[in-house]
Amino acid sequence: MVERRGGKYLSRTPKVERIEGERKPTGIFVIVEWPSKEAAVAFYESEEYRPYRQKRIAGARNEFFLVAGEDIAKAAQTAG
Repeated sequence: MVERRGGKYLSRTPKVERIEGERKPTGIFVIVEWPSKEAAVAFYESEEYRPYRQKRIAGARNEFFLVAGEDIAKAAQTAG
């Protein structure tokens, strides 16, 4: 389903190790690369994904993040 909408799984694993911070480790960690923010939001809000989203929300503790594919350090070097 993710691939059909332009997404690419970069990681789907329970092997998460906290190196720093206080947050409790997650049961599974998923990273998906999307061609754009709009594609990610369209997938998340799609009718196709809705039943899976509802079951996931009802049965698990979740956090979803959209992370921009940019490097602020590189941008700062270019500007300087």
